[in-house]
Amino acid sequence: MSQIIVQGGSTLSGSIAVQGAKNSALPILAATILNRGETVLRGCPRLRDVDASVRILRHLGCEARWEGDALVVNTAGLCRSDISDTLMREMRSSAIFLGAILARCGQADLSYPGGCELGPRPIDLHLTGLRDLGADIREDGGRLCCTAPRLVGRELILSLPSVGATENLMLAACGGEGTTSISNAAREPEIEDLQNYLCACGAKVSGAGTSTVTVEGGAALHGCAYTVMPDRIVAATYLCAAAAAGGVARLTGAKERHLATVTAALREAGCTVQADENDITLRREQDLRAIRPIHTAPYPGFPTDAQAILMATLARSRGVTVFEENIFTNRFRHVDELTRMGADIRVSGRVAVVSGAERLHGATVRSTDLRGGAALCVAALMAEGETTISGVEHIDRGYEDITRALGALGAHIRREDGPDGE
Repeated sequence: MSQIIVQGGSTLSGSIAVQGAKNSALPILAATILNRGETVLRGCPRLRDVDASVRILRHLGCEARWEGDALVVNTAGLCRSDISDTLMREMRSSAIFLGAILARCGQADLSYPGGCELGPRPIDLHLTGLRDLGADIREDGGRLCCTAPRLVGRELILSLPSVGATENLMLAACGGEGTTSISNAAREPEIEDLQNYLCACGAKVSGAGTSTVTVEGGAALHGCAYTVMPDRIVAATYLCAAAAAGGVARLTGAKERHLATVTAALREAGCTVQADENDITLRREQDLRAIRPIHTAPYPGFPTDAQAILMATLARSRGVTVFEENIFTNRFRHVDELTRMGADIRVSGRVAVVSGAERLHGATVRSTDLRGGAALCVAALMAEGETTISGVEHIDRGYEDITRALGALGAHIRREDGPDGE
């Protein structure tokens, strides 16, 4: 079993490049199914979730290979429309393949997705929207049996701005007839990136980044070369790491407009943050202070994916900060592990109250989900002594090599892999 070992107490200094966005690469990989050709996806991060998507594509009959930092996918040979339960359970976002497979094949057979256990993440909105476009979907023993010989565009109104549902419906609508409008759509930057990829393939999609996305279906799509946007949550993680440990860090390729609520919180906590179009520099020279309450919300609100990471950063701040989690019901699983390190955090329902501790100490802790694992790495940087973090497989789902990146900034961090590499 792999472990990450961190010797705390070192300030950070240096410059690192931000990897491509996981939450952008995954829907784009599903979207490659629509173009029946070759996509050269540059800047695609090498992650467990990307590997899971590649296995799904190959299972469907597609080709996928790495050429340097580019993932080359050819979907011309797609020959099946089913995904096994084993493949679906590897990640939550596997549901994104449903819309693309239906649009291309007119049928799909797959089970419910897996992934981090953060509480209910139903795909009801996905299924309702696909049914409205003309799909017949039956649930049988945990599997979804879907047929859609003809998808017809129409106005769709989401009851909440679900990222996954917005993406799935965009993909399905590309293969439908007529115009589809998706109201109350998610506004995340990754939605814009998916739109930009689809348009590069010849699709007619507009409005991403606003609350209404419009898709004119029926366009013949072709392959293309495309570069994935930078990962805003990875950028937030390394900014928080520099804030927690102290020092100065420059992130190249990062875009502050994608994570403005996070940089605003770090400025309020006492950090200096400077940014231009393609990089962000953070400097922290004084003790961190508590900030106004953090309320997670759909974009452009504070991202739920950064909640645990900022909480770890403020575990030694002066004063009290309140976090309210409004997206997932089970996203405080990292709190018990942080308290093992000396953090003073009280949880009641959706609210966590962080009282800044004078010091944190090294401990043996376990990552239970992707962002919680990153939070433990951040906390370990400012803890006294050595921290050993297990459950590294969760961290690998979203970070190409967190030890290499933090090590490049001066952290004393290493990874020890078990005999099986896990």
